[in-house]
Amino acid sequence: MREPGILARFDAGFERFRMQVDLQLPGNGVTALFGHSGCGKTTLLRCIAGLQACSGRLSVNGDVWQDHNVSLPVHKRPLAYVFQETSLFPHLSVKGNLDFGYRRTPATQRRIHPQQVIDWLRLSRLLDRMPERLSGGERQRVAIARALLTSPRLLLMDEPLSALDQASKRDILPYLETLRDTLDIPIVYVSHSAAEVARLADHIVMMDQGRVVAQGGLQETLARPDQPFALEEDAAVIVPAVIRERDLQWHLCRAEFEGGSLWLRDDHQPEPGTRVRLQILARDVSIALAANQDQSIQNLLPARVMDMSAEQRPGMTTVSLQAGETSFLARITSRSAHQLGLGPGMEVCLQIKSVAIIE
Repeated sequence: MREPGILARFDAGFERFRMQVDLQLPGNGVTALFGHSGCGKTTLLRCIAGLQACSGRLSVNGDVWQDHNVSLPVHKRPLAYVFQETSLFPHLSVKGNLDFGYRRTPATQRRIHPQQVIDWLRLSRLLDRMPERLSGGERQRVAIARALLTSPRLLLMDEPLSALDQASKRDILPYLETLRDTLDIPIVYVSHSAAEVARLADHIVMMDQGRVVAQGGLQETLARPDQPFALEEDAAVIVPAVIRERDLQWHLCRAEFEGGSLWLRDDHQPEPGTRVRLQILARDVSIALAANQDQSIQNLLPARVMDMSAEQRPGMTTVSLQAGETSFLARITSRSAHQLGLGPGMEVCLQIKSVAIIE
């Protein structure tokens, strides 16, 4: 029986750390390798690609690419690698760059065709342009399309948005979401941006010094108070939700999730029925013992305290809570936790500002 997903076990010493990982990743969707700069994300990606000498075992959806008997060279691994820099051929038009990627693949192995990626990444109006006439975001879209036209069985992306400005990042993220929802191949995505991971990933691997410190489904892993990044400034949870109504008078919309609903800013005018991912930072969640309607905060949710973790930084506590079936994190002072008498099992009220919710 073919073993689904990506199985990766590597053990090798490098100048800054020893890489020791044992991973079982999903066979589709986006897995994010997440951590601070220098933690080993790109090194792990290069080991998977065969660009870095590394002992161990690697299989992708049942096919062994590396073990004690065999190690396929990079050109024989059916993968595509998207780098930070696009490296488009400057003497070829966009169409010429796409054709190059398509022609690299034998006709019998072609599973993705030019018109598909042109539609997915909306490149039709760019086909006759030369790379020098493209914006940074457009160049990256072309680079991704060229990579996909090799019909890979695995797509590796190494911080593909890091060289772009904020406007270009906002423009390209919806295209990456389309690929996530359309492709039937696994994508391993390296990033140190919590916002990118929140928007794109289904599964997350957190790394530090060449080792895996936490891994699992995005929503449940980020909500764990014992995972190392829960104690950092940008700690957040992801809440899948559906837009149910819009308040045109106050420029708000209501998003419903398993456990309640949240009002958020109506910046992008999403239509009712639109599925969204809400990123809620732990520092934007406060806790009360009872709902108080005489205040400015719009979102008041009944919840239960699940766990508490004292932070390394003196005076701060991270609280894990659950509203219905949905997990939240709150970062509060240890003094507040003591004054409220918080403890596992307590029924409390979450308070979340509408302006603090990131869609």
